Amino acid sequence: MAATVKYDEVEVGTEIPAQTYDVKRLNLVMYAGASGDFNPIHWDEHFAKSVGLPDIIAHGMFTMAQGGRFVTDWVGDPGAVLDYGVRFAGMVPVPHQAGTTIVISGVVEEKLADNKVVVGLTARSGDQKVLSQAKAVVRLA
Repeated sequence: MAATVKYDEVEVGTEIPAQTYDVKRLNLVMYAGASGDFNPIHWDEHFAKSVGLPDIIAHGMFTMAQGGRFVTDWVGDPGAVLDYGVRFAGMVPVPHQAGTTIVISGVVEEKLADNKVVVGLTARSGDQKVLSQAKAVVRLA
């Protein structure tokens, strides 16, 4: 776990270095089991392509979860995330052999009272933005 980030150590504009998260089809099968979302667009390549998708795609909530992981890894305390929301902006196709990656970065957009900050996230897979309006409110030490 990362060292605890302190409120007085960050300013508006503080950048959180990008992290890359690998996405393999096995990750999607495991996520389906954990979430109960067994929609075949997430695991059956033939079905996904038959409904017009380029390949199987990652669950939107799986993609969102990687953003949450990014924030909790940065702050060093999963309980410090007070609010987190996103809009889904694009799909994350997951090719069979190679898989793909999701690259997430962040910036402190606002400092609030009670040691809270608003962190804006950018999430991309390849050249495509996959989350928009992604923000987390975090209480720092």
